[in-house]
Amino acid sequence: MNPYALIDLHCDTLTALTPEDCHLPASLRSPAKKAETVTALAKRVRNTNTLDLPGRHFSLSAVPKEVHWCQCCAIFIPDELHGEEAIAYYDLHQRSFHRQLEALSHKVLPCRTAGEVESAWAAGKTAAILTVENGSVLAGRLERVETLAQDGVRMVTLTWNGENEIGSGHTTDHGLSPFGREAVQALERQGILVDVSHLNDQSFEDLLHVAKQPFVASHSNARSICGHKRNLTDEQILEMVRRGCLIGLNYSQDFLRTGTRPAALDDLYRHVEHFLKLGAERCLALGSDADGTDVPPGLDGPERFAGLYQYFLSRGLSRRQAEGILWKNALNFFRK
Repeated sequence: MNPYALIDLHCDTLTALTPEDCHLPASLRSPAKKAETVTALAKRVRNTNTLDLPGRHFSLSAVPKEVHWCQCCAIFIPDELHGEEAIAYYDLHQRSFHRQLEALSHKVLPCRTAGEVESAWAAGKTAAILTVENGSVLAGRLERVETLAQDGVRMVTLTWNGENEIGSGHTTDHGLSPFGREAVQALERQGILVDVSHLNDQSFEDLLHVAKQPFVASHSNARSICGHKRNLTDEQILEMVRRGCLIGLNYSQDFLRTGTRPAALDDLYRHVEHFLKLGAERCLALGSDADGTDVPPGLDGPERFAGLYQYFLSRGLSRRQAEGILWKNALNFFRK
């Protein structure tokens, strides 16, 4: 196998319709305009291949030909949507994912297993894995977990910034709900990875008492390096290392450094160094948050994502460490 590969655990490209409207149109929050906006949004989703638009952080056509690429594509569900609205929003984008992959099948294949990822690479195609960001997709109903599994969803970020039926994100202060504890177990039974990025500290602590399988922080950095509450504490990182979990480095400016200076590649490396000091060498991966956040200039496209391999080597990482971060750790985790 070509040693130059890349697995990215999180991007928002699937639901990012325009650069100015990366998530949900503001008018959708206005009840008076909601029906009109939803109709317009549905039309745009049905007619836009968001995974192959030029000028994005991620675009299938921009993936370097020499790189075996696997992209986890999240259906981001805004905190404003609950119940049937959240389900409808998910369904719209789930259908879009499968429509796009059929239309672009000469470039990309949908994958549910590590073996399917490797088969896509052997065929010279990008591997795409469907994920969901925000457990509001369950609408408080455990039977929805099986539906997600049938749709091909392989990972669910339990919350976004706020609170849903499962628990609390980093802007709120409650923990997991009783339903949330059941949902974690149901996700594990279906083989869907539990993603703790966005959880607040209490919800994370509650998860530790429920989770039986290793879990993922698909796009989170180290709080000791950048004090944002979205990042992981040293204690959380150490526990994830102990459990054999997976952590994706987030390229977001806000989660790379504090202060007024724009973030740069060296700020990302500071997080890498800290994770390695905490023993996370086999747990560390990439989780770009592409097309869902502001990123440094050196991390604004697939060629530059792939350039992290040489950059890590130039900073003194061994080939084993660099390959582990770019793809081996994630692929081994998927296999297990």
